Amino acid sequence: MRSLAVAALAIGAYACAGAINYLDPTGPLHEGRRAPSETSTLDPHAAALLVVSFNIESGREIDRALEVLRASEPLRNPDLLALQEMDRPGVERIAAGLGLNYLYVPSAVHPSSKREFGSALLSPWPITAPRKLVLPHAALGTRLRRSVLVATLVRGAQRVRVYAVHLPSPVGISGASRRDEVRVLLADAAGSPDPVVVVGDFNSHGIGEEFVKAGYSWPTRDEGDTESYLFLRMSYDHVFVKGLRSVGGRDAAGVVQDNRGASDHRPIWVLLIPQTPGSG
Repeated sequence: MRSLAVAALAIGAYACAGAINYLDPTGPLHEGRRAPSETSTLDPHAAALLVVSFNIESGREIDRALEVLRASEPLRNPDLLALQEMDRPGVERIAAGLGLNYLYVPSAVHPSSKREFGSALLSPWPITAPRKLVLPHAALGTRLRRSVLVATLVRGAQRVRVYAVHLPSPVGISGASRRDEVRVLLADAAGSPDPVVVVGDFNSHGIGEEFVKAGYSWPTRDEGDTESYLFLRMSYDHVFVKGLRSVGGRDAAGVVQDNRGASDHRPIWVLLIPQTPGSG
């Protein structure tokens, strides 16, 4: 997501050239396997599930993003890595560079970059049952419709339903429309027999209350700003969970401040363990 100021200036430029939206719920959806086929060195019984999210602005600075993901201690060896504003070549490069399997769903061809624009999930574990959830509202100016990537992470005997999200910018849709989109997601997730992780760039902090009202915990609520531009500081990138919980303590979640110029966003991370009775 570009900053509020940049997005506001861009509306006029985009008004004459809308996005090419991919509204077919069956695709496109791309999959790649870059993790070693032999996973005996991985521990499916590890106590915590490491979830990382990084909006790599327009998928431009892939090499710098790889540096951040490799060099930042809290981000190393994620069980689940969510990326936003990506095209397929960028996802391929990160998956190959980190040795991870991936799923990628482009929402559209962006009218500015003329490249595909979407969300990805990467993991050393199998990511199964992928599908695409098309959200209902087009953004002002670009007319771009977002899609959520839905899949199941299989980590040994543990199964987790995952939603990889990138909602439109604050000037792209109204608050009511943003709540509509979140409610579409929550209705879909309500039928999950497995724990649920919703992760990504929500372009809003307040929208998190919709998840809380639906029974989700919000481990990244107070982790600070994840995007900045000039004087603007926003906390837009988050993780919401149901059936799991944060490990607790000071080292349970965070924002990596040094993004090495890879994006206008900073990556976030959280460590999760299964929910136990009375631990909500």
